[in-house]
Amino acid sequence: MKHLLVLIITNSLVFGELQFPPNFKFGVATSAYQVEGAWNLSGKGENIWDYAVHRTPNVIQDGTNGDIACDTYHHTEGDVQLLKQLGVNFYRISLSWSRILPTGFKNKINPDGIRYYNELLDALTANGIEPMVSLFHWDLPQPLQDLGGWTNPLMADYFLEYVRIAYENFGDRVKYWITFNEPSVLCAGSYEGGLLALAPFLKSRGVGLYLCGHTLLIAHAKAYHLYDKEFRKSQKGKIGISLQGIWYEPSSSSKENVQAANQRLQMEFGWFAHPIFSKKGDYPPIMKERISFMSKQENFSQSRLPEFTPAEISYIRGTSDYFGFNHYTSAYAVPANISGGPSQDSDFGSSLSQDPLWEAGASWWIRSVPWGFGNILKWIKNEYGNPEVIITENGFSDKGGLQDCRRINYHYKYLEALLNAIHNEGCNISGYTAWSFMDNFEWTGGYSKKFGLIRVDFVSPERTRTLKMSAYAYRNIIETKKIDWSFTPSGFEKCVF
Repeated sequence: MKHLLVLIITNSLVFGELQFPPNFKFGVATSAYQVEGAWNLSGKGENIWDYAVHRTPNVIQDGTNGDIACDTYHHTEGDVQLLKQLGVNFYRISLSWSRILPTGFKNKINPDGIRYYNELLDALTANGIEPMVSLFHWDLPQPLQDLGGWTNPLMADYFLEYVRIAYENFGDRVKYWITFNEPSVLCAGSYEGGLLALAPFLKSRGVGLYLCGHTLLIAHAKAYHLYDKEFRKSQKGKIGISLQGIWYEPSSSSKENVQAANQRLQMEFGWFAHPIFSKKGDYPPIMKERISFMSKQENFSQSRLPEFTPAEISYIRGTSDYFGFNHYTSAYAVPANISGGPSQDSDFGSSLSQDPLWEAGASWWIRSVPWGFGNILKWIKNEYGNPEVIITENGFSDKGGLQDCRRINYHYKYLEALLNAIHNEGCNISGYTAWSFMDNFEWTGGYSKKFGLIRVDFVSPERTRTLKMSAYAYRNIIETKKIDWSFTPSGFEKCVF
């Protein structure tokens, strides 16, 4: 509370001139397929996104692909200078498994992939920018998908071989590792289909996603234990996972609505958080009970949710040095019976809605709900014993433009909610990552949605970069350790909030 200067009570949040703690770190993020380009250059192998967008381009809203994307592969030096201009403490990237191991297997290591990431990491560290590295951000090598992808338990061992190569080649400069990005979104998007469909665009509803999640949790634990046993002492880094969480608010205080919201939160967010961060480990009890019940109703011989052995529960529990948390929005949940056969939606037993008065982003699923951010941060604290939390993604989409006042408004409000969680709720939050560093390929949205603090001209062969107003606003927050709603950078009009 020592940083509290002025208080204004608004929508149950405490706002005002709350300073960020002295050691609080700010960063920006990208992922390999979304920005690198050079999809088939210098020995890189084909991944599931390369495969999908070339064979079925209609799955992408604007028919585009990531073949060139932002072409960060050819812009290392210039991009690092832009990061330095932003003043960020760290830059979150992901490694392309296919750029390092073209076939997915360790028998063939691509020297150019090692060179590229070494040059990027060297440039970052030389400029005082800390790398935060995701080992996997949704771009599985296609040869491994041909073997069943993440539904194949052997994938955990193949992942471990790849991870060892990453630790050996890059770990001396990487102090923050992330095993997987948003595994709940990855597994549901890959196997459930629907509006959030992701490569490889399969439909094994109600079954594939849980097999995927089971393998990912074991793979994550293997990567953690390998680092802990063989690399932590010499490299002195931290390793964690980035989990996506939407806050689900009961649409009323009725017992049924409270139950629906809690069940959804546990079965989506707790799906991966509970096995790793809870005292008892394993999947959330409510998730196990619900899927077992639904499976019996659907005439399955056993639950569609695989079981961990006691040894596996112990092996997975506690395998994270910090809680990586991606958050964008919130929704109301109400009880609902979803028909149409086994699916994650029917397992949830709820339907969702969002208030039309909430500020909408260009992406259909984003609404600005800063109080929901505050609520889920408190929930993490209470549910998992107040772990160190690093916000590894948070951002707002629009359709482009340098005068991006709506993005600034979103970040300011969410950062105020974060400050309130730190100072007035006692949440242990040590860092914040804006998604994203620059406009990029937004999966099935293509280039129609813009999340970047920096504009990329995708028509220009040089992929010209231009700082948006939000970039200057973010830099001001980093420099001053506070939010200044009156700040207006030179050359821009004052935003009206």
